[in-house]
Amino acid sequence: MKFESFEDIMAYAIGKEREAALFYEEAAKQEKYAGAKETFEAFAKEERKHEAMLENFSKEQLQYYKAQDIPDLKRSDYTVDLEYKPGMPYADILRLAAKREEKAYKFYSDFAWQAKTDEHKKLFEMLAQEEAKHKLRLETMLDDYMADMGD
Repeated sequence: MKFESFEDIMAYAIGKEREAALFYEEAAKQEKYAGAKETFEAFAKEERKHEAMLENFSKEQLQYYKAQDIPDLKRSDYTVDLEYKPGMPYADILRLAAKREEKAYKFYSDFAWQAKTDEHKKLFEMLAQEEAKHKLRLETMLDDYMADMGD
């Protein structure tokens, strides 16, 4: 995908964050277990924060950012793309969510690498890090769930 300007990138990123929040909100509505429902609601809130951060981007937001090394379990690297369907099994929702976070991480990482200003680079690095944290949490949740299921 080619973007003509920083504003085009930001508009696309805002749309993707909004889409991610809607995905987690829908998954939370469909989830019958309270713990999973709360988890998906928490992810939705984080995606809404990312959306707001992009919509209201300012250099001040970046002053508190500290780069962290986030482990990558690479579970989603070996997962095929899935399409969300109401009622799909919990493990598949986790796989789908982790794959979505992987793609978001790659998107922000690519734009951090291509950024023309230090502020833009830092913004995309910060968002990539957030998506990497989400991916790690989801992959860990999937591993724990599969272990509980005896797999």
